[in-house]
Amino acid sequence: MDFQNKNTEKQNYKDMNEKQQNKSVMLAVVAFALVVLVVGAIGYFTIGTAKEEIQGEIEVEEYRVASKVPGRILELCVKEGDYVKAGDTLAILDSPEIKAKKAQAESADDAAQALSDMAQAGARQEQIRGAYELFQQAKAGADVAKKSYERVQRLFDEGVVTAQKRDETYAAYKAMEAQMKAAKSQYDMAVNGARKEEKRAAAAQVNRAKGAVQEVEAYMHETVQTAQMDGEVSDIYPKLGELVGTGSPIMTISMMKNIYATFNIREDQLNGMKVGDTFTAFCPAFSKDLQMKVYYIKDQGSYATWKATKSNGQYDLKTFEVKARPLNPFDGLRPGMTLVKK
Repeated sequence: MDFQNKNTEKQNYKDMNEKQQNKSVMLAVVAFALVVLVVGAIGYFTIGTAKEEIQGEIEVEEYRVASKVPGRILELCVKEGDYVKAGDTLAILDSPEIKAKKAQAESADDAAQALSDMAQAGARQEQIRGAYELFQQAKAGADVAKKSYERVQRLFDEGVVTAQKRDETYAAYKAMEAQMKAAKSQYDMAVNGARKEEKRAAAAQVNRAKGAVQEVEAYMHETVQTAQMDGEVSDIYPKLGELVGTGSPIMTISMMKNIYATFNIREDQLNGMKVGDTFTAFCPAFSKDLQMKVYYIKDQGSYATWKATKSNGQYDLKTFEVKARPLNPFDGLRPGMTLVKK
């Protein structure tokens, strides 16, 4: 009897333990479910409804300094971070080939100018006098031949000489007359000088030679690189003594006065934004607000900025590049600084 009572007590104790364990498990499950519900509610009311920040970046317009001719860097007159003004010397290149071409062009110009001067001046006085003397000599010979012919003609008319003799004298007279005319042409040509066409051709050769000199001088000008606009030297690429090729960039100048910001905005966040609109942006670097005016909007057209939403029954979204200039810029704004659109 005592043995049965003890078994009953053990069984009751065991049942009680199992009930307590089941109750603990149920409490744990209920507690876990409550935690999940609370976390879900917090996520729904906070994370799910959090506003997406639209972030941009300060940028400036730049231009690269490059030479039209190859050369070796002889001198770098500025360093990175320097502020330069238009006309300041930035770099000097050494190009012996351009110097040699300049000497050749100048020599060709001198030769063409000399030929043009000779064409414009005409024959020398000694040549003119020589042609005149030959003309006078031929004229005198023609006069003698004419008189001889006239005497022979009279004798022929009187029947003293034969027709053969008369013809020979006449032929000699005509030959001397033609020789006189040829000498006269040579004399006139010496007096008149070169023809108009020859003078124009000589002048054209001079202009061509001068054009070659100007071209080489333009190349020589490229060996001294100067700033085209005010700005800050942001990058210098070659080192002193290095060889740079035609069109190779030497340095980059940032035009700090032409500052703007770029924002990448998804089309569902544009909210009707258009060119000419203004908005406020916060600059964390200075903890200040900036008033920005939009001047450029363009879709980026890249798959990397294309948000696909068809998986949840919505639509595809593209990203637009928006550029805006500050209406009230302050000192210290630098490229790369962050802006947050409000």
